[in-house]
Amino acid sequence: MNTLSIEERQALRDTVHKLFTAASTEAAVRAVIETESGFDPKLWQQMGEMGVIGLTTDEKFGGSGVGPLELEVVMEEAGAALLCSPLLASGVVAAQLLQALGDASVNQRLLPQIASGQTIASAVITSDAGCWTKAGVNIEADCSEENSEENAQLTGTGNYVLHGQNADVLIVIAKQGDELSAYEVDPTDEAVEIEALPTFDHTLRMAKVQFTGAAGTRINAAVPAWDAVQSALNLATVALAGEQAGGAKKIFEITVEYAKTRVQFGRIIGSFQAIKHMAADLLIETESATSAARHAAACLAEDSKRTSEAISLAAFACGDAFVRTAADGIQMHGGIAFTWEHPAHLYLKRARADAQLFGSSDFHRENYLVALGG
Repeated sequence: MNTLSIEERQALRDTVHKLFTAASTEAAVRAVIETESGFDPKLWQQMGEMGVIGLTTDEKFGGSGVGPLELEVVMEEAGAALLCSPLLASGVVAAQLLQALGDASVNQRLLPQIASGQTIASAVITSDAGCWTKAGVNIEADCSEENSEENAQLTGTGNYVLHGQNADVLIVIAKQGDELSAYEVDPTDEAVEIEALPTFDHTLRMAKVQFTGAAGTRINAAVPAWDAVQSALNLATVALAGEQAGGAKKIFEITVEYAKTRVQFGRIIGSFQAIKHMAADLLIETESATSAARHAAACLAEDSKRTSEAISLAAFACGDAFVRTAADGIQMHGGIAFTWEHPAHLYLKRARADAQLFGSSDFHRENYLVALGG
């Protein structure tokens, strides 16, 4: 893994900012959320060509080979732009899961295509419970005499699968007795049924996947499967925290700008003490969220002993900050922010969806306390 210098990281931020500012405008986001796929193929291709999708994928597999610090920077910009794409699903969760599993032949075949954006991969990890723990794995692998260990039949349900309806390949975590394994599954298999889920946030695509004896090719893992899943979830949580921090900062900026120009009762509303106090509180929220996200990325990059603690802290701190900033921002705008035409509601919907994506704030707080005690 390569770590960029501060100057190089800023150059990466500037480049990504320029791309998202041009291609992920409010108008573009509104147009994309009305499409079936929920993302812009042209922008996705540009992201692949720039190395954004394969940012944390090893260079030997066609990626950029950088780490969590650089990913967090990109995700801040993605959150600010309300980016609609399978980046988190394919470029982060699925790619990291494959790398952590460590099957060289599978990685050599899949990761270059994933890094370039030609293949969209999605990981099927949890079930209807959505608990993102071992207990949440609901899919059974049948490795009976008719099926070799490498070619199992999978039965069960996976839920909350990011961009599952857009996936070209599924990486499925399944259990056989008390053991967990990872399998590669073709989503076009007749024994695979993918149902698009309704989402509160229309910029997000999720699916429920039903397996009824689907053919799964076992991925020969170099580590226990759940260890690989945890590695993927750690990186995904840092990426999501970056997105939340970036989104919170952007809606805060939009709100402050509005408070500087909106006149009520003959005065700029930003001059009212109540608005000043709310803005000051939200500034603390956004700055704290940014610090938490970047600290978690740094700990993960360094493989610090405090990594679990830092990631859990970022998960609930950034999630709560984004929700509060978006909700209070709407209040500070007044009635106009409740209209469909105003972008504020788009940020609030993203904030509320992100806050539940890999577990609730309470879930991450509990993990944080456990990490502190450890």
